Amino acid sequence: MKSILIRNIKSLSGVRDANVRLVSGAEMKILPAIENAFVLIENGLIKAFGRNEGAPERADEVIDATGKFVLPTWCDSHTHLVYAGSRENEFVDKIKGLTYEEIAVRGGGILNSAKRLAETSEEELFDSAWLRLETIQDFGTGAVEIKSGYGLSYDAELKMLRVIRRLKEKSALTIKSTFLGAHAYPAQFKTNHEGYLKILLGELLPKIADEGLADFIDVFCEESYFSAAETDRILAAGVKYGLKPKVHVNQFNVLGGVAVSINYGALSVDHLEHISDEDIAALKNSNTMPVALPGCSLFLKIPYTPARKIMDAGLPLALATDFNPGSAPSGNMNLVNALACINMNMLPEEVINASTLNGAYAMNVTQELGSITIGKKANLILTKPVSSLAMLPYTFGDNLVERNIIG
Repeated sequence: MKSILIRNIKSLSGVRDANVRLVSGAEMKILPAIENAFVLIENGLIKAFGRNEGAPERADEVIDATGKFVLPTWCDSHTHLVYAGSRENEFVDKIKGLTYEEIAVRGGGILNSAKRLAETSEEELFDSAWLRLETIQDFGTGAVEIKSGYGLSYDAELKMLRVIRRLKEKSALTIKSTFLGAHAYPAQFKTNHEGYLKILLGELLPKIADEGLADFIDVFCEESYFSAAETDRILAAGVKYGLKPKVHVNQFNVLGGVAVSINYGALSVDHLEHISDEDIAALKNSNTMPVALPGCSLFLKIPYTPARKIMDAGLPLALATDFNPGSAPSGNMNLVNALACINMNMLPEEVINASTLNGAYAMNVTQELGSITIGKKANLILTKPVSSLAMLPYTFGDNLVERNIIG
């Protein structure tokens, strides 16, 4: 049993009792910390922590953290990290003035990624995804949710989910898998929605459940994609197979997807660039986590999720990257946190809570991650020497993570 002692920590941030599963409203401004601290890791778990004078004398490995902060690793609860190729040509089209919707109508967007994925082997998909996983780990991510949804066929969706399973088996990161077959209607089913829904609900869901390939189910509830009624039907089927909903809603339009998601006990509702007073009221009476994706807002030049409106209503908020080739081609949670401060008026303490504890809630791993708590996994960020935690979002072009300790 290996032990690691980190001592002389300038500030051990995100210290919480085990019963704190999320923080909401004004509580998000509070980030409990111990100054001049130590933390002891044994067998991959947080064994003890406190003021530095109480640190044990010995450990198998001792890390001197003078001038540095230690905090929980980022929990990125919304990504599309498994994909084939890239879409930089569409990036140029956006610069020329085409909208996300116009590019999709021309055969770009999700359908472009689906075509490329169908032509890519499972081995190639795994290798490229593994490189992305290593990159986000360097940025301080210790847990990540990964969606399917670029398959859009029976075989290709299963291929994606099996790649995610292989990543889970090989990586030390905590990984959760989401079935997002309802990401878009394939071209051949553009006017035959029922035909595609039969594949999703009658063929894919039973197979996914049988092989244990997914933890969650997702739907892109949006105009020209899946209606609120279709979302209702898909979530109902997913819940019957034991898949908890995590749903794309309100990216461009308010269609009633938030209420539908809450009705099925959704773990999270993600995007929310547009949100109604009715949505706010529904979320107040739920256990569903709102999730903002500021990297997508930056890249698509669309509105940012109204974080202050959500938090001022007493609600929690999580942050995630939406890492994907079309609308958020970055898995850098440090950039996400900076964008949330700069463009969503969130405080540094709020973004850290949103990216750690609340992010863990949004992927159902708060029992093991998201805070400095005895017994939780020792997934910890050790920063470079910094004057304060505000330096992390302030220096938005830098990576101030010196070391990402996973267990």
